[in-house]
Amino acid sequence: MPVITEIADLKRIYKRRVPKMFYDYAESGSYTEQTFRANTEDFAKILLKQKVAVDMSGRSTESTMIGEKVSMPVGLAPVGLTGMQSADGEIKAARAAEKFGVPFTLSTMSICSIEDVAAHTTKPFWFQVYTLKDEDFMRRLFERARAANCSAIVITVDLQLLGQRHKDLKNGLSAPPKFTLKSMANLATKVGWGLEMLGTKRRFFGNIVGHAKGVTDPSSLSSWTAEAFDLTLDWKRIARFKEMWGGKVILKGIMDAEDAKMALSVGADAIVVSNHGGRQLDGALSSIRALPRIVDAVGDKVEIHMDSGIRSGQDVLKALALGAKATYVGRSFVYGLGAMGEAGVTKSLEVIRKELDITMALCGERDVKALGRHNLLIPKGFEGDWQDG
Repeated sequence: MPVITEIADLKRIYKRRVPKMFYDYAESGSYTEQTFRANTEDFAKILLKQKVAVDMSGRSTESTMIGEKVSMPVGLAPVGLTGMQSADGEIKAARAAEKFGVPFTLSTMSICSIEDVAAHTTKPFWFQVYTLKDEDFMRRLFERARAANCSAIVITVDLQLLGQRHKDLKNGLSAPPKFTLKSMANLATKVGWGLEMLGTKRRFFGNIVGHAKGVTDPSSLSSWTAEAFDLTLDWKRIARFKEMWGGKVILKGIMDAEDAKMALSVGADAIVVSNHGGRQLDGALSSIRALPRIVDAVGDKVEIHMDSGIRSGQDVLKALALGAKATYVGRSFVYGLGAMGEAGVTKSLEVIRKELDITMALCGERDVKALGRHNLLIPKGFEGDWQDG
């Protein structure tokens, strides 16, 4: 067992173990990847304020997310194709999250189905949906999530069409994948990964194949995905989805204060300040830069969560101190999953919680809920003195 002390350790093992096309799927952004890089780089620009001679005993990272108790305010973000990073990956990640006491969010574009994950867990998880045109499919998707006892729906509002990701196109990664000679040769070198995949029946999009109209096998999936997303999406339809679901709703993909106010108006229980990990609009602000303005606009009226760029417990602390109620990790847990399966997801959460706990103490805080701007040194102009065109 290698000594794992940081998320980067898991990433190195992950890169060796998982086929390049799936590594690239996780570790890439759209177009020039400017926003993908800024998501992590901008965290480093915020410094921490050290405090000494304070009581550091009795620390707690416990909090709540939409009223649910969590061992730390860090959820597992919805990530498509997780079951291709490791066989039955969504099940492994969900079990690790459950044991650790943090939320797991299952993606619509998962390999394991809602029913698969529900059958292998004992506590409610969250389910992420895209805004798709097929109203009947959406309705049935919500019904399946209710039957699986999902306690919240996460609606992704920033993906009406796909941002172009050069690496995915060059690797032939689509739904279903179009394998090239180069990708096939690389797959052949990943023996451990391949043996695991041979041992599972779950290799295709379990929430779609056999459920969406006309999608009976992987070959019919491509035409469906090309037409599925709703280009006409508006706030009225988002409100209708909330009504259709009837439970707690988190809107993911908010990067603008006015959009945050609209999310509030349609009754969102929480919003996620997110640029989709830099995978949609390249050239947009990093999520951590966008966070303060949204907190100022609606922070006292709706629960604000944040994702994109979090690779450590220190990043979590900075987001919380800037006003987020909670955060999500996507790539950080995927590195662990691809590296060591369920144990790797657990290890990624342990690394983040330890970093959060120790950093919190050295900043003079004992309770994660007490974090605030007083714990940070924020560079002048960090939020940007932007002028609308």
